[in-house]
Amino acid sequence: MDPLAHAHTPTKLKRSGLDDLPLTVKTPNYETDELTPGIVHIGLGNFHRAHQAWYIHQLMQQGLAQDWAIIGAGIRGYDASMREKLIAQDCLTTLIELDPSGMSAEVIGPMISYLPIETENAPLIRQMSDPAIRIVSLTVTEGGYYLDANTGAFDATHDDIRHDAEHPHHPRTAFGAIVAALRQRRDAGINPFTALSCDNLQGNGTILRNCVVGLARLSDPDLAEWINHNGAFPNSMVDCIVPATTDQVLSQCLALGIEDHAPVTHENFRQWVIEDDFCAGRPSWEQVGVTMTNNVHIYEAMKLRILNGGHQLLANVGEILNVPTISDCMQDPQISDFFVKVQRDEILPQVAPVPGTSPAQYLDLVARRFSNAAIHDTTRRVAFDGSSRHPGFLLPSLREALVTGSPIAGLALAAALWARMCAGTREDGTEIAPNDPIWSALHKTALVAKENPQAWIDQTGLYGELGQNRLFAQEFSHWLPAIWDRGCRAVIGSYLRSSSDL
Repeated sequence: MDPLAHAHTPTKLKRSGLDDLPLTVKTPNYETDELTPGIVHIGLGNFHRAHQAWYIHQLMQQGLAQDWAIIGAGIRGYDASMREKLIAQDCLTTLIELDPSGMSAEVIGPMISYLPIETENAPLIRQMSDPAIRIVSLTVTEGGYYLDANTGAFDATHDDIRHDAEHPHHPRTAFGAIVAALRQRRDAGINPFTALSCDNLQGNGTILRNCVVGLARLSDPDLAEWINHNGAFPNSMVDCIVPATTDQVLSQCLALGIEDHAPVTHENFRQWVIEDDFCAGRPSWEQVGVTMTNNVHIYEAMKLRILNGGHQLLANVGEILNVPTISDCMQDPQISDFFVKVQRDEILPQVAPVPGTSPAQYLDLVARRFSNAAIHDTTRRVAFDGSSRHPGFLLPSLREALVTGSPIAGLALAAALWARMCAGTREDGTEIAPNDPIWSALHKTALVAKENPQAWIDQTGLYGELGQNRLFAQEFSHWLPAIWDRGCRAVIGSYLRSSSDL
């Protein structure tokens, strides 16, 4: 049934007005006063609300997890806008599921508060110090973990980290706030909480442990040892395609009969795999489809390399050719063939199967999801922060292919397409607006690389030692000038005809 057929004058989203929403909209069957907090989530954006919060909501709908309500938190000034919108609607969110067969809406309410955003994070530290908080989860993006680009280790020299080490009671980072809260808990005789990363990083729990413990060690080695010994940092893998909220999404929500100023659209697919390692209890997530395991690595490797890596294969060429969305890229026969060939020839051979799914089966699933035209996921959103996403999602496959002797021409071409995109213009002459935290440096290098391709892969902060690999340098230095001289389509056509010979 199409919910739009039953839409009426929009109802302002408030807990007191849930009964006034259209009958086609699913609403919470639990009351706010039944809930007590158990989770603080830092970096509360669209993905968290469509994914982790949805799982907690499903448990609450069953009368479970009433003591695991979520308190939202942010650490940057731009989080204040999201806080204002959500507080105004009692922290409720409308989730709009977009599927080729139709659209449906659900209002979820596991979030009960959103902390004020303050420079030194006092409200956040105070809340995380509360013994009721047993999990602190994060979505702070792949590039938000202060990692050394060459080694992947915690970067203790970063200005933000040095500030927090020198001013541990007045931190500016999420990790500094976590350390400050754990210090207060230790001093008060309260056990630590579990810190749960939900970002797209392989070994994200291990990385989070290294950041928190590494930062604590700079100012209080005894605290660092206490955290490392008593705390928990489970690895996890998250998956759901969640586009940015646009004016079109706001209009869709109004058409459904809901006045929500921060609705979220998502696909009809979710997956969450978590290492079952918690130091202060956890919700019974397995009852709502979460995979609890002690071998997250194989799941995350498959997802990060095939899905997230595949996103980069599509988004960069899509931006250069002004193809608006990921589904549009999949409908373009040449771009889609490029995506499939790089995956099958160069990425899948480096990916191990997971229980019940082979890499080839997972690729087929990803291709169907990417082809969902109801999901208006822009190439610009997916191409954002390539300086984190290429090293995290494509280069691991490249490194392993070089070791195993597998083909690398398509992965080298993907790197060349990214370099071409960072030059800042499309082939139709329109501008590609800055789209990376280090865009200025990327743009400058991309222009130099037009005449000297090696300059691009000599960016050791991105490529490490790969730029000195003879085979990769040869392939890359063939593709990038060819893209500039002949255009993307001619070059991709050449790759599709013969991916292993220059």
